[in-house]
Amino acid sequence: MIDPRAVVHESARLAEDVKVGPFAVIGPDVEIGSGCEVGAHAVIEGPTVMGKNNRIYPFAAVGLAPQDKKYAGEPTRLVIGDDNTIREYCTLNRGTAQDRGETTLGSDNWIMAYVHIAHDCVIGDHTILANNVTLGGHVQIDDWAILGGFGKIHQFCRLGAHCFVQMDAGVTKDVPPYVIAAGMPARPRGINAEGLKRRNFSAEDIRSITSAYRLLYRSDKLLSEARAELAVMIGDQPVLKPLAKFLEVGGRSIIR
Repeated sequence: MIDPRAVVHESARLAEDVKVGPFAVIGPDVEIGSGCEVGAHAVIEGPTVMGKNNRIYPFAAVGLAPQDKKYAGEPTRLVIGDDNTIREYCTLNRGTAQDRGETTLGSDNWIMAYVHIAHDCVIGDHTILANNVTLGGHVQIDDWAILGGFGKIHQFCRLGAHCFVQMDAGVTKDVPPYVIAAGMPARPRGINAEGLKRRNFSAEDIRSITSAYRLLYRSDKLLSEARAELAVMIGDQPVLKPLAKFLEVGGRSIIR
C-alpha cells in the first residue's frame, strides 16, 4: 500500500492497510492507524500519533516543529484522533515544552486547504475549519465549532462548542458556546440557531440559549452578574451548562 517513490523511515509504525502516495515523506517516531491515507508529497514528522481512517491530502505538512522561538528541540508531539480530513497544504505543528507539550486534534474534523494549526492547540470533535483559517498557539476549540474562511484566532483564545466564526473574522477574545462571532475584531452577532437546529437541538433549548445570550449581551449586566444568574438558570435549563462552565474559566475574557 506504500508507493515505491515514497520515503518512510524504518522506525515509523504504519498499520498494514495504510496507503502512502508518491513522494510522501514519513519520518521517525510516527505512528499511523488503520485505514489512513497519506497523499502525494505530504510530509509527516514525529513524534506524531494518528488514529484510524484519517485522510491527509497532498502537500500537507503534519507534525513539524512548532513555530516558536523558544522551542529548543524538546520531544513534544502531535496527537490526531480518527476520521479526520486534512486537505491540501495544511500545516499542523507539534506542541512546546512551555505548555502541555502536545498539539491535539480530535476526531471527525474537516480541516480545509491551507489551514494552520499552531503549537499546543487543542481541537475537539466534529469541527469545520474552512480554507485559510489560522490558529495561533495554545488555542482551544470545542466540539462542533465552525470557522469560516480566512478566520484568524489569536493565541490562547478559546472557542466554545457549537459557536460559529464568520468568514474573515479576527478573534482576539474567547467566543462562548453557541455564539456567532464576526468582524475585525470579532463581536457577538447572535446565536448559531441554524447550526443548533441541524444538530437536533429542540426549540425549547434554542429559546433557553437565546435568553442566556440576551442576559450576556443585551442586559448591560457585568459579566460576573450575568454569570451568577446563569448558574441559577441551569437548574431548569441544562442546555446552558456548557455555557456556564465555559464562563467559569478565566482566559482572555469573552467577546463583547
